[in-house]
Amino acid sequence: MEKNLYTERQNALLSLLRSTREQAGLRQEDVAERLGRPQSFVSKYESGERRLDILELYDVCEALGTSMAGFVESLEKKLKTKRRK
Repeated sequence: MEKNLYTERQNALLSLLRSTREQAGLRQEDVAERLGRPQSFVSKYESGERRLDILELYDVCEALGTSMAGFVESLEKKLKTKRRK
């Protein structure tokens, strides 16, 4: 398993985080406010500069108005689609 931060799977996660936020009609600043964190926190995890632990991901999903289960399901679909290519 590749340990590079920018693997295809990591890129799929980052893309999904960003697209989920955009589909919710939220700016990075909006999510940051909901999380009680600076906007740079959102920018860093969306760009891959910072990774989220599972509890942070749970909070991000909540701030985005989605369930963690739904988010993970979307990620699994995205990863399976990439694997087939």
